[in-house]
Amino acid sequence: MKLLAAAGWLRRGVAGLSALLAWAAGWNYVACALFVTADIIGRNLLGVSSAATVEVTGYMLACGIAWGLAHTLSCRAHIRVDVLANRLPVALRAPLHLLSLLLLLGFAAFIAWAAWELVDESALFDAHDNSALRIPLIVPQGIWAVGLSAFVLMCAVLLLESALALLAGEPKRLDDLLGSRSLQDETAEALDAVAMARDPAR
Repeated sequence: MKLLAAAGWLRRGVAGLSALLAWAAGWNYVACALFVTADIIGRNLLGVSSAATVEVTGYMLACGIAWGLAHTLSCRAHIRVDVLANRLPVALRAPLHLLSLLLLLGFAAFIAWAAWELVDESALFDAHDNSALRIPLIVPQGIWAVGLSAFVLMCAVLLLESALALLAGEPKRLDDLLGSRSLQDETAEALDAVAMARDPAR
């Protein structure tokens, strides 16, 4: 089915973009840790401080979380409680996965819409934070909203491919896309991480 194949290519493209966002989010946390460390050292040894550490690191943490959501979804790494669903046959489990993703998309879209409304309001009133740096709030809020929008996009392309897979009579493909990660998946990831640690050039 050409339409299903095209949806798969689209989903992989968005997943690649989400991986870049997650990479940026990871380095953002490294920068956050370095910033906090430098501020502590500067305050205790040199008597200087950014005077906005709490505000800036709060923005960095929120933006990092938002930018990591899409990649986490594409890797099926969100925390899930599947006590009943995993005991059902694939033919019944697949539609439930689709329903849960549809609900997630609705929730994510609402949150992203609210985030952009907040950005628009901050721009309208030229809002700044209360720190000594007087950071325009549209900057952290905009970065945060971009991450939430990427999450919505990832939900949408996953939903498209999953719906097409169900219509094409391929519930197993849908289950592979949306189901909880198996013990084999977790084991393969752990072994891959060990191999990368031993061979950094890999």
